[in-house]
Amino acid sequence: MRYILLIILAMFFSSSSESSDKILHDFSIESISGDAINLAKYKDKVVLLVNTASKCGFTPQYSGLQKIYDRYKDDGLIVLGVPTNDFNQELSNDKDVKQFCEIRYGVKFPMASIQKIKGDNAHPIYKWIQSNVSVIGQPRWNFHKYLIGKDGKIINWFSSMTSPTSDGMINQIETALYDEE
Repeated sequence: MRYILLIILAMFFSSSSESSDKILHDFSIESISGDAINLAKYKDKVVLLVNTASKCGFTPQYSGLQKIYDRYKDDGLIVLGVPTNDFNQELSNDKDVKQFCEIRYGVKFPMASIQKIKGDNAHPIYKWIQSNVSVIGQPRWNFHKYLIGKDGKIINWFSSMTSPTSDGMINQIETALYDEE
């Protein structure tokens, strides 16, 4: 029985040591405008990384993401949206996504270009995430969220169903922003 438990635990918490040694600040990603976003510039910031889509039932979460960005950006919170069509719910190009987000939801937080987030062709950030969270922490749908600390390490993840303005998420964001390590 003990061996079965160990195998199950290993499946949930296995990671590759090469990827696990990295932190968010070791990566860069293309912005929705085509410029590089060097994530090293987010050192000493708290990052909420969210895979997004424009034609999803959770798309109205853009409003909540913008609300928490506006509330906490001066205290060091970065919301980083990563559009993806991995679930077949994203517009066809970055220009349309950018325009949709800005006009419909007033998005001002940083947005990446459309990226793969699952499988062998996933962006290196999402491969890093895959190696650092359990199987149940992998994005299963749009608007899966990762809270990443000032040190560039993953603090927690939140499912698509979790509102960005929920008490639980706000409490964890505030803890990451204001508590000394």
